[in-house]
Amino acid sequence: MAPVATALVARDPRLVAPDLLGLVLRHGSRSGRIVEVEAYCGAEDPAAHTFRGRTARNATMFGPAGLLYVYRSYGLHWCANVVCGAEREGVAVLLRALQPLTGLEGMRTDRTAARRIGAPAVTDRDLCRGPGRLGQALGIHGGHDGCDLLAGGAALSLDDDGWRPAAVAQGVRVGISAAADRPWRWWVEGAPHVSRPGRAGALRRPSAEALWSPPPGKTPGRPDPGLTSEPGGG
Repeated sequence: MAPVATALVARDPRLVAPDLLGLVLRHGSRSGRIVEVEAYCGAEDPAAHTFRGRTARNATMFGPAGLLYVYRSYGLHWCANVVCGAEREGVAVLLRALQPLTGLEGMRTDRTAARRIGAPAVTDRDLCRGPGRLGQALGIHGGHDGCDLLAGGAALSLDDDGWRPAAVAQGVRVGISAAADRPWRWWVEGAPHVSRPGRAGALRRPSAEALWSPPPGKTPGRPDPGLTSEPGGG
């Protein structure tokens, strides 16, 4: 794994977001490949937590690029964002879904504990499919807000193993009411772990050598109710 350079994320989140696809988010022994993201653009974006300025809750978004901004959605689920742009700009990319890579048993234990009694078993496909599930599976919580994802050797990190998606789809963001028509969501075309494939817009950055290869696992089952439609806030 190679560290991710600050220059990659110190840009407009609409440029950063599609370039995060394929990178690996790691927390201890658990890791997953980023397959779905949304950009949130500060003062020009009514859906962004920072649209009306800095508060105690969103302060991390005004920090340097590469920090992890963590917020709680509906008082239930922790959601993870990568801070982008220039310091004090208040922009970020919400991580909506991962392809689980390592630590799946730990992910499954935490995801199962968060479900209602009698819910169907968690499939590998559903471990990190949606921002709330992603936070549960990787053990991310409010105490991780402000962690530096680019610091070498950190427990939480953003890494690059060289994998790139064959094609990237673009469409509108989901789970929000403000600025819901802006096509600032990107996902790996064909990835089964994407929370809301939707209707694809333009495809970009094809790569002949990088074809989607889902991890081995059981046939996907019914998803958890209510965990794939949290609003983004980055």
